[in-house]
Amino acid sequence: MRISVRPLAAADVDAMLAWRYDPPYDRYDIDADPSDVELMRAAVASGEGWYAADDVETGELVGFFEFVVAGDEIDVGLGLRPDLTGRGLGAGFLRQGLAFARDRWSPMTFALDVYEWNERAIRAYEGAGFARGEVYLRRFPDGNEKEFLRMTLHA
Repeated sequence: MRISVRPLAAADVDAMLAWRYDPPYDRYDIDADPSDVELMRAAVASGEGWYAADDVETGELVGFFEFVVAGDEIDVGLGLRPDLTGRGLGAGFLRQGLAFARDRWSPMTFALDVYEWNERAIRAYEGAGFARGEVYLRRFPDGNEKEFLRMTLHA
């Protein structure tokens, strides 16, 4: 699957709100964390930070990226439409998103965080060249704590 990356639009956020992942991946439902929806809507207004990924052949929305530029490093967030997950498309999807980010910002390093239990995503990220780093505990505003794995890639 070849993708094109463009700024996120309000219609994209609305479409992603209907996406539903099977357990245990339902934690990735966009509305599982209302602050994510707020961030996406703010990105629509500013035109920065969050990006939609469309299938080049069909024009359909197939996923999204979040790129947070911090000096020479870009923190990457991403999501693939639920019906496309588990099919071996993740590494290629991520590589294409990284190519977009390289062209736009020329970073030295990419980094991302993933739930440490999500081996399916970790395999995709390793397939795109990321290396496993430290596991750390992240505290959420609601008081919950979850373990995440930090992964990095030299751009």
